[in-house]
Amino acid sequence: MQLPVINPSSWTEYELLDSGNFEKLERFGRYTLIRPEPQAIWQPVLSAAEWKQKAHAHFTREQKDKFRFTDEVKGGWKRLRDIPESWNIQYQSEHFKLILRLALTGFGHVGIFPEQGDNWNFVYDAVRRWKSGGRVLNLFAYTGAASVVAQMAGAEVTHCDASRPGLNWANQNMQMNNQKDIRWVYEDAFKFVRREVKRGNRYDGIIMDPPPYGRGPEGEKWTLQEQLDELIGMTKQLLSDQNPFFILSMYAVGLSALVGRNVVETHFPGQDLLYGEFCLQPRTGRPLPMGTFVRFRSGN
Repeated sequence: MQLPVINPSSWTEYELLDSGNFEKLERFGRYTLIRPEPQAIWQPVLSAAEWKQKAHAHFTREQKDKFRFTDEVKGGWKRLRDIPESWNIQYQSEHFKLILRLALTGFGHVGIFPEQGDNWNFVYDAVRRWKSGGRVLNLFAYTGAASVVAQMAGAEVTHCDASRPGLNWANQNMQMNNQKDIRWVYEDAFKFVRREVKRGNRYDGIIMDPPPYGRGPEGEKWTLQEQLDELIGMTKQLLSDQNPFFILSMYAVGLSALVGRNVVETHFPGQDLLYGEFCLQPRTGRPLPMGTFVRFRSGN
């Protein structure tokens, strides 16, 4: 079954204010940022003066290809008003409260992808429906919001990411939310999954948000379009038969939600797949597409 658009509804401390001219204007708690956005090819609703008046910092990325971000970033943050190096915001759902640390990074990220809020709700609900705590594997797990939510709900969580700073950041998020004992794995996700299959390990829930491309700790190359099918095939061997859940998110310009849906259906035939597009909707202005998702939950 297709869900055409998912717009996170539990945010009070995040807001998309406007988008256009390959940028987006976003409020994260008390601070408003301008960041690159390759899909925002339209004109903004607000004037350039309004953007500048609202913004505390502006990240620019100097590169020839506006549509595909690379590791070689020229540019960086320009502070327009007083803003700290890091601050916290809160995500409040019907059943849980999540505190997350934000910071201005050298790649223009701030530590969260706000559209993932809907997946966090899904993870919490799926874990709480288990009769007893199960095991959750979070791959390409970034700063760990989904890992913390799964732990809050009662799961035993393994968090795998190839970034040491990302793991440290996730650990801070865990501690701020009074959680403990998440298993941190500093490793290339593809290699880790392959080893877990050989070990015969199983998980009741698997979450993954793979980038279009990336590098592992030992220089391992990851390319989404070349390796996703094999990765999903391996995770099929890791997922238990006891009411499991599975989430795949992708942010790759030009890839339809049907791409993820077809790959997942290949390896998980017969599941009732929810798939579609994330978007962020400003109060006034145009909705901003923020990638695609495929997910299912079996048995409950």
